[in-house]
Amino acid sequence: MTVEAMTIENAGIADAAEILALQKLAYQAEAELYGDDAIPPLTQTLAGLEEEFADARVLKAMAGGRIVGSVRGRVEDGVCRVGRLMVHPDLQGRGIGSRLLRRLEALFPAGSRFELFTGHKSAGNLRLYERLGYRETRRAGVHAGLTLVFLDKGDRPIA
Repeated sequence: MTVEAMTIENAGIADAAEILALQKLAYQAEAELYGDDAIPPLTQTLAGLEEEFADARVLKAMAGGRIVGSVRGRVEDGVCRVGRLMVHPDLQGRGIGSRLLRRLEALFPAGSRFELFTGHKSAGNLRLYERLGYRETRRAGVHAGLTLVFLDKGDRPIA
């Protein structure tokens, strides 16, 4: 797979099965990092993902006729909750995740607020988010081996 001529497009419910397959592949590294193969991205069902299309913006990165990345954003309490930013493992580190996140942010009014989270051991994710202007706001323990790090960007709620 190559990223030449990669496009970022709105995903539709017809893309759900391919996005779910990519999600399960992309989140294997996170599961290994935390020693937990029951993390929500790996246990989500197709029906569960399809339900998200009702109230979330879902984007997909396309290259070579395949989905190679995806991200979701849902407005809740005036904040865009960003979730499941993923890139095919063979294509990570090539700017696809940055492009997906920037495109999602561009769908909302200037100055909007965005929030996302990642695990405390996910150094690459934390570097990416900080490079894109996200700042840590809080931490929440899930279990002995996992603390979620919440990051925020922007200064005002989405109307």
